[in-house]
Amino acid sequence: MAAAESDRDLSSALCSEFLNFSAKDTAARWQQAPELQAELYQHLAVYVPRIFCLGPSGGGGGGQREELACQLLLLAPLEWLLLGAEPSAGLAQLQENNQPSLLCGHVFKVGEPTYSCRECAADPTCVLCMQCFLGSVHKEHRYRMTTSGGGGFCDCGDTEAWKKGPYCHKHEPNNRDTSQEDPVAQLPADMVVRSYSIFSIILKYAVDMLTWEQEDQLPAGLEPPEKGDTYYCMLFNDEVHTYEQVIYTLQKAVNCSQKEAVSFATTVDRDGRKSVRFGDFQFCEQAKSVIVRNTSRQSKPLRVQVMHSSVVAHQCFALKALGWLGQIIQYSDGLRRVLCQVGLQKGPEGENSSLVDTLMLCDSKMWKGARNVYHQLLMNSLLMDLKYKKLFAIQFAKNYERLQSDYVKDDHDREFSITDLSVQMFTVPSLARMLMVEENLMTTIIRTFVDHLRHRDLQGRFQFDRYTAQQAFKFRRVQSLIGDLKYVLISRPAEWSEQLREKFLEGLDAFLELLKCMQGMDPVVRQVGQHIEMEPEWEAAFTLQMKLTHIISMIQEWCATDECVLIEAYKKCLCALGQCHSGLPDGEQPISLSLAGHSVETFRYQVSQDKVSIHLPVCRLLAGLHVLLSKTELASRFPEQLPLGELSPPLLIELPLRCLVLCAQVHAGMWRRNGFSLINQIYYYHNVKCRVEMFDKDVIMLQAGASMMDPNHFLMIVLSRFELFHIFSSADCRKRYRDGNKDVVQQNNTLIEEMLHLIIMVVGERFVAGVGQVEPFDEVRREIIHQLSIRPMAHSELVKALPENENKETGLERVIDSVASFRKPGVTGRGLYELRAEWTKHFNLYFHHYSRADQSKAEEAQRKLRRQNGDDSALPPPALPPLCPLFASLVNLLQCDVLLAVEGAVLQWAVEPSGGGWTESMLQRVLHLVGMALLEEQQQLENSSGDDDVTFNYTSKITRPGEAPSTSGSVLALLESLQNAPHLEVHKDMITWILKMVANIKTMRERSSCSSTVSTSQGQGPEETVRDKDKAERKRKAEMARLRREKIMAQMSEMQKHFINENKELFQQSLEELEASTSAAPHSPPGAEVCVSEVCVGPRRSGGGDRRQLVTCILCQEEQEVRGQGRAMVLAAFVQRSTVLSKNRGRAPPNPEHHDALFMHPDLAFGTHTASCGHIMHATCWQRYFEAVQLKEQRRQQRLRVHTSYDVENGEFLCPLCECLSNTVIPLLPHTHTLHSADHPSLEAWLQSTNQQIAALHAAHRKSDGEAAADREDLAAPEGFRVDFIPPNPFSSSVREMITTFSTATYKVGLKLNPNEQDPRVPVMSWASCAYTMQAIERLLVDEDKPLFGSLPCRQDDCLSSLARFGSACWTAAPPSTTHTHFIRLFAALVPDSQVENTPCILDVDMFHLLVYSVLAYNSVHCLDQSGRAVVDSAHLHLLHLITVAHLVQILLTSTTEEVSMDQDSGGSEEEELTCLLYNTLRKHLCSVLPEVSSGWHLWRCVKAGVLPFLRAAALFFHHLNSAPPPAELQVAGPGQWEALCSYLSLPCNLLQLYQSKHTLLEPLLQGWCCHPAVKQTLQGGGVIIRFPRESNRLIDLPDDYSALINQASSFTCPRSGGDKSRAPTLCLVCGCMLCSQSYCCQTELDGEDVGACTAHTFTCGAGLGIFLRVRESQVLFLAGKTKGCFYPPPYLDDYGETDQGLRRGNPLHLCPERYRKIQRLWRQHGVTEEIGHAQEANQTLVGIDWQHL
Repeated sequence: MAAAESDRDLSSALCSEFLNFSAKDTAARWQQAPELQAELYQHLAVYVPRIFCLGPSGGGGGGQREELACQLLLLAPLEWLLLGAEPSAGLAQLQENNQPSLLCGHVFKVGEPTYSCRECAADPTCVLCMQCFLGSVHKEHRYRMTTSGGGGFCDCGDTEAWKKGPYCHKHEPNNRDTSQEDPVAQLPADMVVRSYSIFSIILKYAVDMLTWEQEDQLPAGLEPPEKGDTYYCMLFNDEVHTYEQVIYTLQKAVNCSQKEAVSFATTVDRDGRKSVRFGDFQFCEQAKSVIVRNTSRQSKPLRVQVMHSSVVAHQCFALKALGWLGQIIQYSDGLRRVLCQVGLQKGPEGENSSLVDTLMLCDSKMWKGARNVYHQLLMNSLLMDLKYKKLFAIQFAKNYERLQSDYVKDDHDREFSITDLSVQMFTVPSLARMLMVEENLMTTIIRTFVDHLRHRDLQGRFQFDRYTAQQAFKFRRVQSLIGDLKYVLISRPAEWSEQLREKFLEGLDAFLELLKCMQGMDPVVRQVGQHIEMEPEWEAAFTLQMKLTHIISMIQEWCATDECVLIEAYKKCLCALGQCHSGLPDGEQPISLSLAGHSVETFRYQVSQDKVSIHLPVCRLLAGLHVLLSKTELASRFPEQLPLGELSPPLLIELPLRCLVLCAQVHAGMWRRNGFSLINQIYYYHNVKCRVEMFDKDVIMLQAGASMMDPNHFLMIVLSRFELFHIFSSADCRKRYRDGNKDVVQQNNTLIEEMLHLIIMVVGERFVAGVGQVEPFDEVRREIIHQLSIRPMAHSELVKALPENENKETGLERVIDSVASFRKPGVTGRGLYELRAEWTKHFNLYFHHYSRADQSKAEEAQRKLRRQNGDDSALPPPALPPLCPLFASLVNLLQCDVLLAVEGAVLQWAVEPSGGGWTESMLQRVLHLVGMALLEEQQQLENSSGDDDVTFNYTSKITRPGEAPSTSGSVLALLESLQNAPHLEVHKDMITWILKMVANIKTMRERSSCSSTVSTSQGQGPEETVRDKDKAERKRKAEMARLRREKIMAQMSEMQKHFINENKELFQQSLEELEASTSAAPHSPPGAEVCVSEVCVGPRRSGGGDRRQLVTCILCQEEQEVRGQGRAMVLAAFVQRSTVLSKNRGRAPPNPEHHDALFMHPDLAFGTHTASCGHIMHATCWQRYFEAVQLKEQRRQQRLRVHTSYDVENGEFLCPLCECLSNTVIPLLPHTHTLHSADHPSLEAWLQSTNQQIAALHAAHRKSDGEAAADREDLAAPEGFRVDFIPPNPFSSSVREMITTFSTATYKVGLKLNPNEQDPRVPVMSWASCAYTMQAIERLLVDEDKPLFGSLPCRQDDCLSSLARFGSACWTAAPPSTTHTHFIRLFAALVPDSQVENTPCILDVDMFHLLVYSVLAYNSVHCLDQSGRAVVDSAHLHLLHLITVAHLVQILLTSTTEEVSMDQDSGGSEEEELTCLLYNTLRKHLCSVLPEVSSGWHLWRCVKAGVLPFLRAAALFFHHLNSAPPPAELQVAGPGQWEALCSYLSLPCNLLQLYQSKHTLLEPLLQGWCCHPAVKQTLQGGGVIIRFPRESNRLIDLPDDYSALINQASSFTCPRSGGDKSRAPTLCLVCGCMLCSQSYCCQTELDGEDVGACTAHTFTCGAGLGIFLRVRESQVLFLAGKTKGCFYPPPYLDDYGETDQGLRRGNPLHLCPERYRKIQRLWRQHGVTEEIGHAQEANQTLVGIDWQHL
């Protein structure tokens, strides 16, 4: 209490000082002071502790009082002093004189949309804000849209960031050149002097305070006059402890509630620190010790400090002061430059002594909030001034190593570290080059990186195995250095200076050192005998490889731009590779191999026994540089400068070859015992993310080696490394193997296949510029052709299948339209690209980027395509582009002796197919190689001038017979003998194609030797004859197949006849039934014409005859008739609360205990909807099924806490047949037969008798209440009406039980109460559900333009029938007096009754609900009438008439009466006259509250439109209640609906005749309705007026462009945590409200449980059901209740017809109206919960999500 008082004294003392304080005078006093700093410090020492941190909430911003005091007492005098004038005027003056900057400099908020132009941006980090983008040329280009993580800049106006269009309209420069002027010169001289001194004092003060480390002392000059014993216990943020740990600890340490602890934790996470206790030192120290003790068990403890309140106060003001500096410099570029000078001015200590350096070097010691504030200031000052940006960049580069080391040790995310600013400097090409030359930045970055990875093995390679968690964390953080290196290298230099060359090559040296540490890391040895025990660590090495992939590519691109650099780089790389090879321990055992008359020296090495590594970055970099030598033709121009002679080709190919052999052996299953880590490594080696710098480069290295070697030697080394040499070198070896181990045979077969595949790749992969004579364009095109050969693909799949360059581009868009056609998507699915037919000839079955699965799919698809086009099924190799000169000798591989020997051997094995020593794929590969060789020869012949130039002579070689050891026939002879081999049917077409080619080439050679003029027509000769033969053969086969088919069909028909004869009676019977049913159908229309028309209500109603209804139980398959006294049959149903029809979303949910449910308000704010899947069961079968589900659920709960998609405790289950979510069952009841009676009492008579019956009931109720019944005698109860009569229950006990089940279910769901069968509202809720469901379906039919009858699926039809019949029978389960009371009250709303209190006014009753309730409740009253008069139908008709009139009155009272300027009044029809008459009567009763309307036409139009939905719903209701067949006109959409509807309901077409014909009778009723006091009050503006017809609700309108939504969301702040940006802004699609989802700050309590903002919102907006759009994720969220939810594809698509959930691809997104309509239809049909159920059943992970926290 004392504390509070002292608090009050303090604030009152402050108030008086406020009034007496003059900022102007203070500033004047300061100006006179000899020592400004001392004067200022003294002022701060006095005031700062008195303004900030006065109470427990210190350190977290104490609200508006602090803000105000700070502005008045501290900042205002500074502004006066700086500006020398009244601040607002002075700042306006500054701004006026300031020239607007050309740089936009807008700093992005979290989640704000950013745009990058894919055509013009220098690199992907160059982005525009939304305003600049919309005003720039780039919005017409291909652009990428992403959401910002916060903290970056808009690059508009930066000429280095854009290849073209650097300015938007707003930042367009004017013509005068401002770049040279010094902005400081624009300021008055005295202001410059003042600003220097003020800025240096304030900045120094702020820096000192933010880097201050003492907890209860202050810097000299700032000690407060009196220092109290007030301390804060300050808790700091870290990224180690979770929210839950912090909340739990705080509750223990400072005795706060869960809510307060959550608020503390949220603030700590947001601002980086928060005081959790205020008091004396001891008090705070105690809290600190508890926190430290509680959090130090698993990890380092939370950081807590006990700080004196004055220290905290000065730190708070220091942040305010930095914010103030940031604001002031926005007004003037001159002041900005002054601040930059002050910040970067060297202090007395020399190096690193400027204020900015001090801040940077203390970055990791500061808390999050302080970092954010000063980073923001640096961005607004130094980075916006180009001159100082350069100076700052130099300081940053000088301190680079230290900053990065601090960052690695720090645990905050990169976005809160000063190192994150590297992207702002290193991506500016001129700055990056300058830093590279002056500060040697490239070398610094690489060296820093290597220094941090200290774990090496004995050979000096990185060793990642057995990484501790700490090291793994460090490794993750060190990777950001690679990002910096990427920024530096991202734009290639156009011209090179000597220094740049020197520094780049120095950087390359450092990079090669890094690669040498990676060369050969993570080696593997094959496990033999037993499986590996521990999976080795492999991910770290691959992470490193993936991160460096782009760097390696970029270094090659840099080299390619300068010849000297390329030559030097090649030499350096070769030298590095030499050093790596010197470490190879394999040189000791030389061996000599000889095959097919050639021999070669190599050494013994077996991949299957020795160490082998998949990481060879040095080799691969050399391969890349080798290709560049070929591409730039340096090798041929300056051979003397290149050490090509020093290359040893066998050494070059050695390591890549081992790697490829390792892959082959893994495929062959030889490394099974090495576990998954190796399989994963092989997968990534081929994966699109790594393959460019791994697999592809290994193939290139083999090509480079092979082109410099004798092809026979190359192939022998390959055979040796594949460990297959012995198989081809001796003839009998095969035989030995056949009898040997089956496993070994299989492995060898796979290895031979893989080896042949490798040879195909080495010769055939020419689509890299530099290997073959192609452009990068061709390479991308070939990739796309082969991807689309597998199947049509979506754009995103294609992008994923292509490698990205450093700019995240794949080159896809340039190529795609030339090779593929686009197929747009429908309402589901996505757009697909299909390969155009003319490109299929480029298909290569052995494309090197196919996985095995892709290859077989592609082969199947291509063969199928060829069959469809009527071609043969051969897939010959495609024509290849010519090789570059450096690689030209590769083609000789195809015709060398060793390969011919291998081909001959395989073909020989295929000729004798008995043994299992060969496979078809082996043969297929050999045929492919033969085909490639023939194509090569044909191309050379076509391109040559005479026979002498052609060095390639394959055809003559394949005609030579084989030499020893395999003395077989020639390759050609073997092929001819295989052509008709029956076991090779599949390959027949391919062999035929090869033989054709041989014949062709022979002809060409003969022609060219005979004469040099060749006419091509003769060349067709042999080919033609072969083709004709082929055609004839194919025709013969087709004919045989046709005959075979006909024979089979004849057999089948014979069997059929036989079966029919045997089962004659059965067929006879079913045929008769069939005839009967078909003959009945055509005769029904004439029958309908005889009857005047169908009527569904009243004594003349049609239908409802004796129709037996037979149904089958889905559980026991028994068939049964639906009878009231039989076994109960039920329909699975789902009851849910709904607000889909609501016209008043603001209305709070009713209080369930006291809510009077009998009258539904016309705003339909909350309803109960019932849906069914239409599947029928016996009640007993269903009960058994449900009990089994409950039991299973109990057992499951004991075993494991996994949720199911349905909540058994709430009575939910899945329909046993269709798994549709259900929560109750509706009993099927028979149609009630009523006797058609002759007498049809008039309205007057009926009203009279009903009034008498009601009076009798009143009296009976009074009597039962024990009141004196003195006045009862004068009431003559109508004859035969017995009040005390208890009618026999028409239903069996099982049916009664099911009636109760469904009634209580609607009651429980509709009112959210526990079941209570005694509650009088039980029957009302069932009627309500019937009425609401019918209204919902009527609206749905209107919205979808469907006719009223005949268009509903039968499940909805059955559901409506069951509901209507159930409604008319459910009174039997309630006490009679309950239903009587309901009827009396309902009737009193129509016919005013003095004995009934609080009847609602006519404007507060929904007439359709009133109709349904009255009709269904009437049965219970009528059953007391024992006089034998069957007046039910008449009663229904009279009720309909009365309520229709009441509805007409309701419509007229609420009609909008704007005058219509059409001259329709002249010849008013009868309808219009009567409408006017009724309207004027109402005006008379209401004393002219209603305005005067002259246009009867307008009124009649209003009435007709307003009453239509009511009539349609009534028709649906009576149709299902009375089973009356609908008229034909209502089964089609079209004209004549009104008349058909009126006659179906036995109403006159002019509804007003209802009133006119009985107006004497109805007049008093009318008067009673109008005289209700609430009517006048509502019409005069005292309540919500519902107008008719009620419009259907729609989901909100969404903008066409998705970025508009992102922008809206980025400016949305969390409503709870004071202007903080929401992390997951989520838009409600039902009402348009933006919510802060998935965060602690916006959790609220609902039924005693904490729920997130979305869940809480669903209960107010959608009665527990919600449809949301998560803006940052671009995905739709469905929620139902607290436990159910699912994600759904958004209605936004990119130009390729795909959604982008998570906004990962960044293509512009636009609204797809069809998909949005689909979501809307789902909502209107009440199908969202069912959709969630199906989604959760299909995907179990959805069940585990805590949906209530969203």
